[in-house]
Parts: sequence; C-alpha cells; structure tokens
Amino acid sequence: MTTKSLQRLTILFLAVFVCVNTNAQIRKAEILSNNWKFIKEKTESDKPNCQNWETVSVPHTYNVADGQSGKGTDAWVNSSYYRGPATYCRVINITKNDLKKRVFLKFEAVSQVADVYINGNFVGHHTGAFTAFCFEITLFVKAGENELLVKSTNETDKNSPPLSGDFTVYGGIYRPVWLFTLNKVCITPLDYASPGIYVKQTKVTDQNAQLDITAKISNTSGAKKTVRVKYEIVDRNNKTVASTEKNEIIPNNQTLVSAQSLEVKNPHLWNGISDPYLYRAVVKVYDNRTVTDLVSQNIGLRYFSIDPQKGFFLNGKPCKIHGVNRHQDRKDMGWAITNKEHSEDFNMIREMGANGVRLAHYPHADYAYSLCDASGLMVWAEIPLVNSVTNTPEFAQNAKTMLTELIRQNYNHPSIIWWSLYNELGQRPTDDPVQIITELKQLAHAEDSTRFTVAAANKRERPEKSIPDQLGFNDYPGWYGGTPEGMQNSLSGWNKLAGFKGVGVSEYGAGASINQHEQGMVKRPEPGGAWHPEEWQAIVHETNYKYIKEADFCWGSFVWNMFDFASAGRQEGDAPGINDKGLVTHDRKVKKDAFFFYKASWNPAPMVYITSRRHVNRSAEITDIKVYSNCPEISISVNNTKLGSPIKKDDVIYIWKNVKLQPGANKINATATVNGKTVSDNCEWNYSANQ
Repeated sequence: MTTKSLQRLTILFLAVFVCVNTNAQIRKAEILSNNWKFIKEKTESDKPNCQNWETVSVPHTYNVADGQSGKGTDAWVNSSYYRGPATYCRVINITKNDLKKRVFLKFEAVSQVADVYINGNFVGHHTGAFTAFCFEITLFVKAGENELLVKSTNETDKNSPPLSGDFTVYGGIYRPVWLFTLNKVCITPLDYASPGIYVKQTKVTDQNAQLDITAKISNTSGAKKTVRVKYEIVDRNNKTVASTEKNEIIPNNQTLVSAQSLEVKNPHLWNGISDPYLYRAVVKVYDNRTVTDLVSQNIGLRYFSIDPQKGFFLNGKPCKIHGVNRHQDRKDMGWAITNKEHSEDFNMIREMGANGVRLAHYPHADYAYSLCDASGLMVWAEIPLVNSVTNTPEFAQNAKTMLTELIRQNYNHPSIIWWSLYNELGQRPTDDPVQIITELKQLAHAEDSTRFTVAAANKRERPEKSIPDQLGFNDYPGWYGGTPEGMQNSLSGWNKLAGFKGVGVSEYGAGASINQHEQGMVKRPEPGGAWHPEEWQAIVHETNYKYIKEADFCWGSFVWNMFDFASAGRQEGDAPGINDKGLVTHDRKVKKDAFFFYKASWNPAPMVYITSRRHVNRSAEITDIKVYSNCPEISISVNNTKLGSPIKKDDVIYIWKNVKLQPGANKINATATVNGKTVSDNCEWNYSANQ
C-alpha cells in the first residue's frame, strides 16, 4: 500500500465519521484530548482538587516506561510493572443550547476498570480494558464548566479477563474520549456503545444482496413521537442503490427497535485486498420533515465459507488467508497510540502482502477495523479470554459483556470473518472452561448468525477445543522445541483433532534480534536465552510456511507476530521486556529478514532483498548469500564480480553457496528485471579473520 493509498483510506474513514458525528444540525461532537489532570493513585473524593496534578493529553497510559522494562520474573503474570489505580479529571464546557438536547460521553477504551463522575455525581461504571462505553450525562451537567472525573485501575481481577497473558496490560485512558450532543429523538449510542444500527447480510450472492437493517431509536422528548425512518444503501459515487422507509411510534422515555429489509441487485462485492469495495448504509430519522438524527456506516457486501478439504472461500473463490497477528502497543507509547500509528501499522501489513489479520488478544480500536474494511484485510477479532477462567458468575458475566460489546460495536465491519472465544486456555492453571465457552458460542450466534466462532488452542488434550465452529492452533515447531519441519505433522495432527473439518494456524514463528547474527545455522537457539539471531527466525518461517502453503485443508495462517511487542516480565533475547517474534521491531523502524520472505511470497510487486544484511562485520571468509525475490531470474555480484547461478529453494528463496569474501569491504548487489522494470538491492559486509 502506498502513502497515497493510506491517505485515501484515512480520508474515507474520516469522511464517514464526520458525516455521522459532527453534522452541526444533527450531531455535535468534541474530542477531549487536551488539558487532562492525572495522578497515579486512587482518590477517595468524588470531587477532588486536581489543579496540582500532572497535565496530560489523551490517549494516555501510565505504563510507558515500566510496561516495557523487563524487570519482572514472570512473563505471564507481568508483576514487574505498576498495576494499580489512577485518576483523571478535566473541565468540560456545556452550552445552554446543549442543555436543550441530550449530552453523552463516549470512551473508546479505559484500562481496565473505570468509574465516571460529573460534578461529583456518579455517572457509571465499566469493566473491560478494550471496548468502548458510553454514558448519558444530560441530568448531571449545567451550562458552563463541569468537572469530569475518571477513576481507573489496571489491577488484575479474578472476575475479569484477562487473568494473565504474555503481554503488558497498560493502564489509563488510552483511546479517545468524545463529548457529543444529540437531539431528544435519536439513534441511541447507549446500546453497548455501538453505532445503534446493524446491517445483517442475510443472503449475498453475485446477483443480489438481501440485507436486514435494524436501528435502535430513543425518545426523551417528553411526549410520544411518530417518526419516519429512512433506510438507504449508497454506493461509492454517492448514488442510492436501495432505499425504503417506514413510520414508527415511539413512546416517551423508550427505545424502539426499528427494522427493514433491503435488496441490492447486482452488488459490487467486497472482494478482499483485490477490490475492497464499500457501500454506505444510512439511516435517517425524521420528526415531521426535520432530520432529527442520521447514522452512516461503511459496509462491504460479501459471502464466505470454509471447505474441510479446500479451505477458505471468499465470494465463491478460493482465498487462503495469508495473515499476521497484531498487538496494538508501540515502543515508548504503549497502548496510547493515535490513528497515525494505526495507519502506519496497517500500511506495513499491506506492504508485506498479507490478506488477513488476527487482532490479538483483545478488541482493537474501531479505526483499526475500519482500515481493514478499506484495505480488504480479513479479520479474526477476539475477546481477552486468555490462559485461564474463573468459574464465578461475575467472571462469566464480564466475559459475556465483553463479547457482546465486541460484536455490537463492530457488527457492520465487513472485514470481520471470525469472532474468537479464547486463546490458549490451560496455559496457566484454570477452572473448567467448558461451560463458559459453550455459553459464549451460543451468545455469539445469538448476536450474529452470519459469522464463524473460532478459538486459538495450544493444548491438544483440552476439551473446549471442539466447541467453536472453527479451530485455530498455536504451535512453534523449530522454536519451542522440535525442528521447523515439525509444522507438517502439527498441521495434520490438529486437523484430525478438529474432526477433519479444516484448521487454521493462529500462531507460529520465532524470536529474532536485528543485532544478533549467526551464519549456517542448523540448530535452534534457546528461546528463553539471550541469543536470538535474526537468521534462525527466517529459517523457521521459510520451513513452517512451506507446509502451511501445501496443506489445502489449512484455511489460513497468522504469523506471530507482525511487530515486536511489550511483555514486561520477559527476560530473553537482547531486549528484556519485549517479545521479539515480530517481523518488524517494536518501534516499527526495522523490517526483519522474515518480513521480506513474506513480501516476496505474498506481494506480487517485483522485489529483491539480500538477507543477513545487518551481519556487517564477518570473520568467516566463505559464506552463503541468500536473496528473497518473486522475480524469475536474479543477477548478483560481489565487488562487481558477477556470480554464477543460484540454488533456488522454494518459490522465492535464491542461495549462492560458498561465496568467498575479500578482506575488508565487500559490496553485494542483487538485480532483477521484470517487464522492462529493474529492481535491485545492495548491502556491504566487512570481512576480517580477526573479528
């Protein structure tokens, strides 16, 4: 994806967002980013004096430094960083005109518990670090200045997922906060902080798309209202391709569920990365002739299936998922990233040629799903039920609420194919999870009957593995034991456990430091040790992916991980506090060799890439040179002397064996010409027998 393409995606998303949220006549919205006061402690008062607290901006986390420190001893519990309370406050201004309408606060995420107060009055409570929540504050505000107080904590709670996990759980208000006003009759934002409209793709074919649209309309006008609700499907050229309307009677202080069906004939299908075509579903509510509310959502019309022997199909055509996993944190920012960082991440994912992404291990930002919609990435979305469950009513209810929020908030995103129920249960001690996973599956199907449920398992003996519709497995042959070739048996074994209905590889990979190098590797390094050479990661991916690619029953795979990420308790490699299995470094500045293996495999744009380029200073006179390329013929030279023909290993791996280096600098150049266009790469290695 080019920079211009990324800009178009951002503009597309913002255009729809503005249409929905900042229409001056319908909805007024303000993002509350600056002038927050913060203290990293619990405040007993509901109206404290916060003038002397630290001034911060939102998104914000209080674990930027210690969350990536690596000073702990347990990578699963993450006891090495502050997990405790913090308090935020801010003044919000309300106009007299605002008081004639309804006023709401929407938090896109607070980790991981939040209690919200206005002017000392308790407004609401939310549990869950990764989903949005919305409160109406109409009754608590006055004209002029109002004090907003948020008491939060990222403490571990036995009744709330995640109980543990191999990732840092950052604290704070780390996604945006919105203050907005709506008319007295409006599409409610209070249905689990969803858009309030849901577009169900009842049946989609190449010839037509049958859609059921539901809108939840609220009335606090003081009287019964008769409204006209108009439903439209609008194409990319702003042409209405289907519409209908109906009158509804809404009693005062009630929310009505209004539903209509529409048909789009000869739809332009959303066809993944090759053609991610988006329509808009628009719902308008009229009070007499005045539009009292409007919500617009991007939708993509598509159908999909999984064949037990032939894998994943999109719109009736085979489409194996070439995916990556993504954690949301970034070096020196933690989870407090902006749309800019989200866009950069997905730009790199698309540059590599991936057509799918598993957003692990929790709901990601709405903007991230929107980027997937617009770029054609197929999404595995999941809740943070990781490693363990607690068999209490409170835990079960919190998990169900998180799943309901995930589904309702993201129901209209066409990129989402799977709702994931858990990751690696039994990795830590756990209560029996069968009942809660069964109930979560039932809930997912009740909320959305059009998508698969799925899970990521890593222990073959676990009974809950048979509950989801589809099964993914996490396995690391060549890293956590065995050899990279072990992926072949792993695939067949897990497919057998899945009842031969097909299987996905939800995680695979190996750690790598861009500062550590070893030539001619045949033995895996110790995963928990300090030596994680970049070359071994590439070998693992080359071999693992060979077997994944050849297994037709494997409907897709997701590399672990696209980016290095923080796991505060890890002590391994050369970067304590970091899980270094990413194809790109934590700061997103360096793409590792394995990144280019997948780019050569998945992105058809001609390219060549010389591996081990960062192994600059060498003590071995004789070396192999390995190049990744999707071009049919490669020419390579060392110090302007052209080498002979390479060994071609697999489709994109070229190796020149036993190349002799001269003392001092050695300039390596690789070129290829495809359809008259030349692509090239170069690097320099320094050889000295005394190094």
